Amino acid sequence: HLMIEVKGLSKKFGDTLAVDNISFSLSRGEVLGFLGPNGAGKSTTMKMISGFLSPTSGTAVINGYDVRNKPIEVKRAIGYLPEGAPMWADMSVGGFLNFISAVRGFKSDDAEKKVRKAAELTQLNDVLMQPIETLSKGFKRRVGLAQAMLHDPEILILDEPTDGLDPNQKHQVRNLIQKMAHKKAIIISTHILEEVEAVCTRAMIIAKGKLLTDATPRELLKKSRHYNAVSIAVPNTEKAQEVLEELDSVRRVQPIGENWLMAYPKNKGPINEEVAQALRSARLKINEIRTESGRLDDVFRTITRQS
Repeated sequence: HLMIEVKGLSKKFGDTLAVDNISFSLSRGEVLGFLGPNGAGKSTTMKMISGFLSPTSGTAVINGYDVRNKPIEVKRAIGYLPEGAPMWADMSVGGFLNFISAVRGFKSDDAEKKVRKAAELTQLNDVLMQPIETLSKGFKRRVGLAQAMLHDPEILILDEPTDGLDPNQKHQVRNLIQKMAHKKAIIISTHILEEVEAVCTRAMIIAKGKLLTDATPRELLKKSRHYNAVSIAVPNTEKAQEVLEELDSVRRVQPIGENWLMAYPKNKGPINEEVAQALRSARLKINEIRTESGRLDDVFRTITRQS
């Protein structure tokens, strides 16, 4: 079921092209990660998709509604977490969430239920009476998340949802996104690469307003120079390096710290068996051996540098 269709979306600010002809579509059950350096156009794209910024050209269709002429219907269908903190810092957390539920058109019991559920999911129950301005950055982020999820929208657009959270809170928010993922279409922008591996079914890399890659995290990992590389702990690294450099399937071998070597495959194929075999044949002891699954930061750097 197609929920978001982005067609040739572009945005100019004066002479600067912040978003340059981006197109993609997203179905229910997909979590799309927007990746890119700061200033790549991620937030601008999200603002256009959620109807908060009008496109210079192109459009986005959300649940059948075009953002250009049906912005209210679009805003009804989505939950949006912008950059930064929620507005009205002098309101209490509970007051703010009650206000949002009133704006969303919920009445008494229904409104109370919605606020309670959102506060529970984002673990805000202990701070409902506190003014937003007294909260830490992590708690403010969770208030923002709670307001985005309040009306249980089918589409969530979250701009750096874990910004400012400590590792435990990041984990909670990622779990929450995973839990909701099967029933919704979710877009998150992030520059935390492990977040993409943790929660996204698809990753898009954007740089200078252009869409450079659209692939699954696994497909992206395959582009990494570390994909299927093998790291080996051996007592005699010099001898081991000589042995491994003789292998046809090995592109190069380099020391990576005391008593560790990394062997890179020639054609990204698996080489762990062959490496282990060669070292055993040469009567070399192996303390530990592991195959690398690839690293997103490699791929990210390569792709954004090329642009």
